[in-house]
Amino acid sequence: MKDLNLNKIEYARPFLRWAGGKTWLIKHLRKVKKLDFNNYHEPFLGGASTYFYLSPNGHSFLSDLNTDLVETYQTIKDEVNGVIERLRTFKNEEKYYYDIRETIFENKLDRAAKFIYLNQTSFNGIYRVNLKGKYNVPYGFREKDYYVDVETLKMASLALINTTIFQGDFYSVMTNINAGDLVFLDPPYTVSHNNNGFIKYNEKIFSLEDQFRLSNMISEIKAIGAYYILSNAAHKTIKDIFEKGDTRHELKRGNAIGGNRATRGQTEEYIFTNIEL
Repeated sequence: MKDLNLNKIEYARPFLRWAGGKTWLIKHLRKVKKLDFNNYHEPFLGGASTYFYLSPNGHSFLSDLNTDLVETYQTIKDEVNGVIERLRTFKNEEKYYYDIRETIFENKLDRAAKFIYLNQTSFNGIYRVNLKGKYNVPYGFREKDYYVDVETLKMASLALINTTIFQGDFYSVMTNINAGDLVFLDPPYTVSHNNNGFIKYNEKIFSLEDQFRLSNMISEIKAIGAYYILSNAAHKTIKDIFEKGDTRHELKRGNAIGGNRATRGQTEEYIFTNIEL
């Protein structure tokens, strides 16, 4: 194995593929990276591309509603070498994929390895469960063994040292937020139904009630004297809910969801914030 010179890497990269991830947003956050904020909070963790890019100097509070995702991050933070050892035993083969998908592991190292393996070898990096809560994404037929990226996993582990990682509803982060902190909010939503179908479709992902709760939370964040950045769907309803006299950017990005690249095209998203981007 080649020697890893981790000190030469500017910042850690996401070790998970995540539908709706914010890697595309990084180029718009250069000023934020230089912002003098205290602690960092991200309650919709997902692939954590924003957290890894910003590399906060203070303590970070990272959370998500997905228990398996949270356990995977915690295990990478605490026992990355053990996870890598497990991953090395996995095979990027269709039958093996479905065997692993059906296997229930008792050990957290095996569970974290399984989560990463399925994420990296599944179709489009989608996380989806059925009504029984069972992961049901099909095999992705990716040619390489992307799931054993030792450098990325070890860099992620180092980047997670000064963090508190926990499972919970997004509103639970309010307990830890103080003046001068930065809160990054990336709720689950789809922008493939920007017009008439938006509300009906998104109720299955992140309800309209949740959007109003999130709006109330942002008002509380501002009252505390903290900074926030919110990404959300570019839709009139969202604009009305989150209009607080702050800055609103409408940004275009490539739509990475879907099986046919030719039909993906571009889509728009809103970024709301009380800081200068």
